[in-house]
Amino acid sequence: MPRKILLIDDDRLQFRLTQQLFKAFVARDYELDWQSNYEDGLRALLAGDYTACLLDYRLGQRDGLELIQEATEQGCRVPIIFLTAETGSAVDIQAMNSGALDYLVKGEINAAVLERSLRYALKLGDTLEALRKLATRDELTGLLNRRVFDQTLDDERDRSERFGRSFAVILLDIDHFKQVNDTHGHPIGDTVLAEVARRLQSRVRTVDRVMRYGGEEFAVLMFECDATMARELAQRLCADIRKTPIETEHNSLSVTISAGIDMYPAHGKTKEALVTAADDALYAAKSAGRDRAVMLATRPRNQHPETAR
Repeated sequence: MPRKILLIDDDRLQFRLTQQLFKAFVARDYELDWQSNYEDGLRALLAGDYTACLLDYRLGQRDGLELIQEATEQGCRVPIIFLTAETGSAVDIQAMNSGALDYLVKGEINAAVLERSLRYALKLGDTLEALRKLATRDELTGLLNRRVFDQTLDDERDRSERFGRSFAVILLDIDHFKQVNDTHGHPIGDTVLAEVARRLQSRVRTVDRVMRYGGEEFAVLMFECDATMARELAQRLCADIRKTPIETEHNSLSVTISAGIDMYPAHGKTKEALVTAADDALYAAKSAGRDRAVMLATRPRNQHPETAR
């Protein structure tokens, strides 16, 4: 299937010239689309249908540098090759600093140069995306990692404070997980972790976030909810893990989880206070016999020992 390339350029002649260059490529697996102005080009780029973008510097009253910045701020990860008629090094540096992966001067472009630039941008784009996933995803479970949890919690706290809305932090811990590793070995423990992660991810709303918090501990950030909704979700998650044993290479393991729940702003207004409150609630669930979800009315003052895990 041809890879779709987007050209954003306000010159129809440039589109026709680029079409002719594409026809001369050695590999005929590219398909060119064209947008002639800033607004339509940005909209098409953000739609996510393209594997790369050729972007002109001059776009009427606006320019390509501004478009790159706006697209990036909205989460666009499409590799961009910057095109300009100017040969000054300042434009080159600005384009690369803005996020373009390559820079071509229009008067120097031929089919070989353009095809090579596309191959380079696509390969580098794949590499950068893999690095981004390594930085944000847990390798074993595929869930978002602790770094993303911290950032998302900060962002949601700021947003909820601005709009006067509440959200929930749910910390979940696999009960007696050390015994799983000690009895069955770490490969079986990894299987349990991955399956628990899969089930948690499949049971939350698409707007919520499930993350691996660390070790055998997971976190759920539940947005736009009240205490009843958060408690019901945590109880469903516990019930789902309890209900069906986890199939491993040699046998089936019955696994349970415990959950601690807190709400913003009822249980805390800072990231530290929210995490502490959820952790205290999780400790209370462990102390009460495990395999349950707990939301505390107020946060206990005493520190809890890690042996309860």
